[in-house]
Amino acid sequence: MWKWSLTSVVVNLLLGVPAVVPIFLCWYFAANGPLADLGWTQREPTENDGMLLWLVIIVPVVVGFALLWWLANYPVRRRIPMASRLYWPASTLLTLAPTVVLMAVL
Repeated sequence: MWKWSLTSVVVNLLLGVPAVVPIFLCWYFAANGPLADLGWTQREPTENDGMLLWLVIIVPVVVGFALLWWLANYPVRRRIPMASRLYWPASTLLTLAPTVVLMAVL
């Protein structure tokens, strides 16, 4: 039991390191698109390629990372005696931890 719990923590923290890239891409798209349209952020002055190009880049990266994350967590989840409604949010928070630390440091 403890072995698989520790495995889950390590897997999700390690997956959090490459998760910085899709999270940044989603933020960049949101900050230059919908949030800028609402007036909550300012657009990047040199960003004039349009949003379609960003969607072509973001969608495969986010879908690929989500698939990798699910494939890494599904076998671990089956071996941990924890309810799914607790495991998946905890895994998500552990995966976001490196991004949060990076944002706090920078």
